Amino acid sequence: MEKISIVIPFFNCPFVTNAIESAINQTHSNIEIILVDDGSFLHKDNLIEYKDKVTIITKKNGGTASALNAGLEAATGEYFCWLSSDDVFLPNKVALQLEYMKEVGACISSTNFRLINEKNEVTSATLGFDTTDYLSFLKVMRRGCVINGCTVMMKMDLIKSIGYFDEQLPHTQDYDLWLRVISSDKKFYHLNQPLTHYRVHKNMGSLIHQRTIKREVKHVSLKHRIAINQIIINHLQIK
Repeated sequence: MEKISIVIPFFNCPFVTNAIESAINQTHSNIEIILVDDGSFLHKDNLIEYKDKVTIITKKNGGTASALNAGLEAATGEYFCWLSSDDVFLPNKVALQLEYMKEVGACISSTNFRLINEKNEVTSATLGFDTTDYLSFLKVMRRGCVINGCTVMMKMDLIKSIGYFDEQLPHTQDYDLWLRVISSDKKFYHLNQPLTHYRVHKNMGSLIHQRTIKREVKHVSLKHRIAINQIIINHLQIK
């Protein structure tokens, strides 16, 4: 049975136990959970009860990309999932996504998701970008990121071949990595099922740093524009 490494970056997040519990409660039995404490000074006591169930790595604060990379360095699984410390996996997330990826021969895939609030209440309909029309997906990704990082599962061999998350990007390390995957001509598959709950709350980074993120998205988009344009041309020629 394939081993799945779930990496949870953690920095002062009060919802971290919800994330850990959702990883522990996966129906897929061969899972390792790696929590990376990225220099937290709040809510660390919440981790004590999980020390025998979760590998905990402690490091100086360096941002999400550095925490993810530290987890990847320690990971021993054949597949990698990223779970933010304020988000939640549904119990069958790993099992269903792995089954789907094996069925279609995918190296990387995303799924749908729903929004939740601070009380764990679902607050949205199903969200997510279906890649069935792959040309439309490529064109949208050329402008901005429509992939929720915590819905992604990818083969460890793939991320090792294209390189880990860019630690110089504080907020768009995921967008940059997905574009590098696409530029390497690996197809980004999508499982059209909501298997992750993405928490919206007042202290989430995507709200606090909106202006910075917007500038960073533009930078990453321009950085990969030529490569993505070539992939689009290749796709049109195949069609």
